Amino acid sequence: MTDPLLIRCPACGVTNRVPREKLAGNLRPVCGRCKTPLPVDDRPVAVTDATFAAEVELSPLPVLLDLWAEWCGPCRRMAPVLDELAAEMAGRVRVAKLNVDENPITTSRFGVHNIPTLLVLKGGKEVDRIVGVLPKVDIARRLDQVGAWR
Repeated sequence: MTDPLLIRCPACGVTNRVPREKLAGNLRPVCGRCKTPLPVDDRPVAVTDATFAAEVELSPLPVLLDLWAEWCGPCRRMAPVLDELAAEMAGRVRVAKLNVDENPITTSRFGVHNIPTLLVLKGGKEVDRIVGVLPKVDIARRLDQVGAWR
């Protein structure tokens, strides 16, 4: 049996456990409290300076934050790897992307000077930093080392 997804309701804020088997059957999960449809994060979510607190700091899951730019070749090479990680770790780790050119406040807050940079965050606090391009297996290993989904 696989771990359930943990999905925070955008309307009431309650964290819901959603069995993966229900999603495989094309069922749309709803909040157990208020019955609002729940977003399923099996793809990276785009965050901005304005949405960082709600999307990352208040996430019930650890967040793998990709700091990238449109013009950055290595960043573009990392995009498919992050898409795969988001799908494989849905419900355990949330994958988010922040464009450094459009979001200088968050970029400065974390002292990011090189891209691509991946931050592993728990409760909005940095627990690990990966700078540069790494294979998916190495990123997953780093997430495991810091116990990102425990």
